[in-house]
Amino acid sequence: MDKIKVLIVDDSALVRQTLVAILESDPMIEIIGVAADPYIAVERIKECKPDVITLDIEMPRMDGLTFLKKLMSQHPIPVVVISTLTEKGTDSALLALEYGAVEVIAKPKVNTKTLLEQSKIELCGKVKAAAQALIRKRAATSSSISGSSSDGVEPKLSADAVLSKAKYASLVQTTESVIAIGASTGGTEALRVVLEEFPADSPGIVVVQHMPEMFTKQFAKRLNELCKVTVKEAENGDKVIRGQVLIAPGGKHMMVKRSGAIYHVEIIDGPLVNRHRPSVDVLFRSVARYAGKNAVGAILTGMGDDGAIGLLEMKEAGAYTVAQDEKTCVVFGMPKEAIKLGGVEKIVPLSEVTKTLLSKVKVV
Repeated sequence: MDKIKVLIVDDSALVRQTLVAILESDPMIEIIGVAADPYIAVERIKECKPDVITLDIEMPRMDGLTFLKKLMSQHPIPVVVISTLTEKGTDSALLALEYGAVEVIAKPKVNTKTLLEQSKIELCGKVKAAAQALIRKRAATSSSISGSSSDGVEPKLSADAVLSKAKYASLVQTTESVIAIGASTGGTEALRVVLEEFPADSPGIVVVQHMPEMFTKQFAKRLNELCKVTVKEAENGDKVIRGQVLIAPGGKHMMVKRSGAIYHVEIIDGPLVNRHRPSVDVLFRSVARYAGKNAVGAILTGMGDDGAIGLLEMKEAGAYTVAQDEKTCVVFGMPKEAIKLGGVEKIVPLSEVTKTLLSKVKVV
């Protein structure tokens, strides 16, 4: 396969050097240029069109969001926004996704070897995902623009590293259902579409979207403003109740547990599972174990295979399972892997995911 050609756009020389070192450590990635601001980036794009652009938000002469809007309206190229994500900065990061960025991740943490390796896994994975993304031209909003290598990396872990697979599924039927959803690349927009369709009295919903720390709280807040259901970043011990969506916090795993007939979530640390934390597989396995036939599950757009095994376990435990179809996915990786394993009962376009899930849950 040809290498993925990447252009790095960041005003910090140190950050550019760090990103070059991290990305070029992967034999599938080639850095074809760097740029200190969007105007220089335009010239680099003209010289050799990159497959993926990594983009900072705060830069001189033109900020990253303005550049992104112009780029997506004229010459759409997959963009991974790499930014210092603070509580204030997450609003800009969310806007970047709305403007067409494929992914938003935090700038690499290089103060320890472990953090550097985790940043390497995440960054190289996101760039590879972006290279596969289906990018559509956006409506123009302003004037024209002018003038993974695994060496030394911990092995990929399964959900066994956090929660062992149950020998038998939960046989206790409850009066409430649990809806579990997993997503990654392209998932922020897909989740908005899906969650906006749920009525205010929907069964409790638990969601894992691959996101960095400091990001999920603002993401949940924005969804809460758009949806009929209440959406919040999950906290340890939160009950899974009707009319509420719990989003797994970035940097933590989320599991569903049961006390009697009441479901709640447990938020824990732990190793990366399928190179992610939170992991869809961890959530789905817990749902299979503690909810079983009382649950329904959906796997949406995303790179890789996180959630594929977990969705199969949910199906084996009696849950009804759905996958987003290839045509409406930004990246068809996660649904494709779940389908290959036999964990999916129905494949539907994004617009039909909510209706399909609701058709299979108990109405109280």
